[in-house]
Amino acid sequence: MRVLVDAFGGDNAPVEVIKGCVVCLEKYEGLEIILVGNESRIKTAAEENGLSLAGFEISDAPDVLTMEDDAGEIMKSKKNSSMAVGLRLLAEGKADAFLSAGNSGALMMGATLIVKRIKGVKRPAFSPVMPSSDGAVMLIDGGANIDVRPEMLQQFGIMGSIYMENVLGVKSPKVGLANVGTEEHKGGELQHEAFKLLKESDINFIGNIEARDVPAGTADVVVADGFTGNIILKMYEGVAKEIMKKIKGMFTKNLKTKIAALLIKKDIYELKQFFDYNQYGAAPIMGVSKPVLKTHGSAKAEAFVTAMKSVIDYTNTDVTGKITQKIEQINESRKGNKTNEGA
Repeated sequence: MRVLVDAFGGDNAPVEVIKGCVVCLEKYEGLEIILVGNESRIKTAAEENGLSLAGFEISDAPDVLTMEDDAGEIMKSKKNSSMAVGLRLLAEGKADAFLSAGNSGALMMGATLIVKRIKGVKRPAFSPVMPSSDGAVMLIDGGANIDVRPEMLQQFGIMGSIYMENVLGVKSPKVGLANVGTEEHKGGELQHEAFKLLKESDINFIGNIEARDVPAGTADVVVADGFTGNIILKMYEGVAKEIMKKIKGMFTKNLKTKIAALLIKKDIYELKQFFDYNQYGAAPIMGVSKPVLKTHGSAKAEAFVTAMKSVIDYTNTDVTGKITQKIEQINESRKGNKTNEGA
């Protein structure tokens, strides 16, 4: 498997990207990595940090698209950036997948306009996987699509279900629609219409769920418009951060609490791991014609190793092909229904 990696995406590029990729080559059999970015800077960073580039292919890209750049610059002034070049190489069939820790908005735009959508998919969706009491939950959409239509939310539920079943091995994933209440009549027109479409879909739709149900693992896939989804995501991250800060403060308060911390050191570590985004791999951009995945902007080497596992599983299980087939079936069914109604 050949994977393109954005060597200049994220806050810790290129050193942490290279470090992570070195481990990936050792860990994952049959993996080939193409580092995309300024070749001379990649070689200098590797040499200065004692990292071997043996086994890597480098695709030179002179520009860097920063976190502060407007998303649209990937198609304009930054079309020769590591992200843009990597996405073009993927679209041309030079590799099987693309991984970046860079600018989320630019990655979404580039994936949509360069790699292109799966035929029939209305909008690609940013789809982070987060911790829950039952393991993990996918939030789709996590912030890419602020204004959506009911049929888009239906597609989000279908795509999320396919991912969770094939990549994370969740049998018959439970799909819930984010809403202000669990009753069917709750929410606005968007939620009412989306509820009907999701209920008619060939997935395990469990109905509406509230935000407090997300960490409880009530659903394996949480469907939301990008505005709602991003608020849930950022609140999730903020609460986890504050909880860990409070726990650290509590156990470093005095000698007694420090001794107590030593007694439950393993449990504290497990709790920290539970909240650590590095443990949950990369977030796929669902609905594009080839695998494009995004890891956290502050990702370090460890996060790239976990993210690469997501890339490999996503590609090997042919999530893109399964989504294509499912969307085709739904669209054909709708055409048939319209024909029957007009007869």
